[in-house]
Amino acid sequence: MNKMNQKELLDTLQHQFGFDEFREGQYDIIQDIFCGEDVLGILPTGTGKSLCYQLPAFSFEGVTVVISPLVSLMIDQVKKLKAKGFKRVTAINSLLDHNQRDNIFAHLNEYKLIYCSPEMLQNPFFFKHLKTLTISLFVVDEAHCISQWGHEFRTDYLKLKDSIKKLGNPTVLALSATATPQVQDDIQYFLDKPNMKKRIYYMDRPNIAFSIEHVSNWQEKVNRITDILQHKPVPTMIYFSSRKWCEKVSEILKKELGSLRIAYYHGGMEADDRLLIQQQFMNHQLDVICCTSAFGMGVDKQDIRLVIHFHLPAQMESFIQEAGRAGRDGKESVSLVLYTDGDEQIPLRLIEQELPTEKQTENIFQDINKCKTSSLPLKKVKEELIFKNELTETQWNFLQYQFEKQQMVHNEQFHLDSKLLEDTFQQILFLLRERTTIKIKKLYEFIRWVKTPGCRRKDLYQTFQKGYQSPVYYCCDHCDFSFSKWNPPMNQIEEKVEGWEVELKRIFHQEAIM
Repeated sequence: MNKMNQKELLDTLQHQFGFDEFREGQYDIIQDIFCGEDVLGILPTGTGKSLCYQLPAFSFEGVTVVISPLVSLMIDQVKKLKAKGFKRVTAINSLLDHNQRDNIFAHLNEYKLIYCSPEMLQNPFFFKHLKTLTISLFVVDEAHCISQWGHEFRTDYLKLKDSIKKLGNPTVLALSATATPQVQDDIQYFLDKPNMKKRIYYMDRPNIAFSIEHVSNWQEKVNRITDILQHKPVPTMIYFSSRKWCEKVSEILKKELGSLRIAYYHGGMEADDRLLIQQQFMNHQLDVICCTSAFGMGVDKQDIRLVIHFHLPAQMESFIQEAGRAGRDGKESVSLVLYTDGDEQIPLRLIEQELPTEKQTENIFQDINKCKTSSLPLKKVKEELIFKNELTETQWNFLQYQFEKQQMVHNEQFHLDSKLLEDTFQQILFLLRERTTIKIKKLYEFIRWVKTPGCRRKDLYQTFQKGYQSPVYYCCDHCDFSFSKWNPPMNQIEEKVEGWEVELKRIFHQEAIM
């Protein structure tokens, strides 16, 4: 790969992407990539991380593979690139039917940029096709997912280093908006890239003010949200830890705020419904989204003015990611946390449910130990253990990764050995206790921040970076901010449209007629 001078890069930026200048960090990371260096890039939410690989992708001879955690994120990126005239881009995801997937695989060598999930990368049929290509750049988006202690733990991220080697060790770019020094080390370790060049930039956004309000109960939270949006009807995201609460509060706000277009979004909805809601919000057809953490990653809506946390996130990293979705255009925006004593109970329950309990683990190993044969098909073992022990997919993925690591699973077979079983059991118990302890510690770090008597901005970022940027508007409720002072840019509320359910039915009805 050849280094490009600044004028050449600026010309490419202007002609292909329509921007006149690079944002902070973009030029240095892109230049490193053209020099063939592996890079770990940490840039704040909304600062254009995707450009760091998109610009090189369309300049390289070979293919760029992007590992992305969410289907909606892939689809959005592909849609934007095609709108700009880049046709040689695709996303391999679970929404494709067999014909669509076969067609893409048949023409895989014609694409310059291929998005896929870490799980799809483990698909032997897809990987076989991928190995026939020349991979120039391998990108891990939302790279904090690699870390065992990161807030979006996915076991298939831990297998990426093997995929990189099998693809001929292309240049690697790992990107994230939030990564503590520990998570940065994890990323390098699990990618087996100890010499990655680190491009670490301030994670804070100086145009976002932080405010925390203590209230007595959930009804006061709803009343406060209603009051704020009646006086400041700005594009808003409201985060919940529960799908049930997400829907419930959405319905209440619809009744209380008739002039605003409000919808909810969570992972339990059908994929088509989620995509429709996301597109309506992006296209200014919705004003307020009540959502879980399933919404937001990669949603490039520039004018979100207010991000409210109705429930507590489980840790600082989650909060910084979610709050950072406000004010991507650099204009005055606010992050508000509504806190009630006892709010920590919901994230504590979620932490307990994320991985199998010690009792579940003990029962699983007892069941395995009763098997009379030394080898069983993995599929059969998986189905039986998930059903009998009521495991979630995330819980099973954690267990399977440990089984594979301990050589109990290989070649789609589950191999039984009494000594290996006992060693693996003890190892998993140790990891469960260690991980739960760390997650609970992170939750209480966030609660301490909620109750801090000092500057919110200073205390929020001290774990991640040295210092912080001076706020360009207000800092926080302890320093200078109040909603009575806040005069955000106000969007003109368009004429209210029918709800997404009606719109979706209309689309399907039209398709049925055609």
